[in-house]
Amino acid sequence: MTPTGIEAVFLANREKLVRFLAARGAGDAAEDLVQDLWLKLSTRMDGPIANPLAYLYRAADMLMIDRYRSQRQSERRERDWAEGQDDAGGAEAPAAERIVVARQTAERIAGTLAELGERPALVFRRVRVDGAPQKQVAAELGISLSTVESDLRMAAHALAALKERIG
Repeated sequence: MTPTGIEAVFLANREKLVRFLAARGAGDAAEDLVQDLWLKLSTRMDGPIANPLAYLYRAADMLMIDRYRSQRQSERRERDWAEGQDDAGGAEAPAAERIVVARQTAERIAGTLAELGERPALVFRRVRVDGAPQKQVAAELGISLSTVESDLRMAAHALAALKERIG
């Protein structure tokens, strides 16, 4: 069966998409991104697309940006964790005491998030802890992007207030 619609446009321009992503900085990940793009497209059941080629390039670019952001957040978490480990050697509090304080703080944070409700807490964890893109979280939970942003704002305000109370 001959491919039609977006599939035909994708197949005809696959190599161009790979080169586009490689030129935009994806490097060796360009092939993976094009594969991810196809996986996303193959599960969508939207109506006809007015300009399928532009749609493909935009979707590919957004996938690359999402992957870059996720990697950057992961690297930042790793760096912050490593710096925290370096600082731990010269800290003034004994290790056991720091562990207890950290656990108590984590419990207070979890409690603060739980007070917001199940969805805002889940949105916060998926976006801020797991590094998932906001659009992806919105799609996973079946909510709008503005609801995700609102939940993140609510969580940020609640955690800022907790930080003020802790000192």
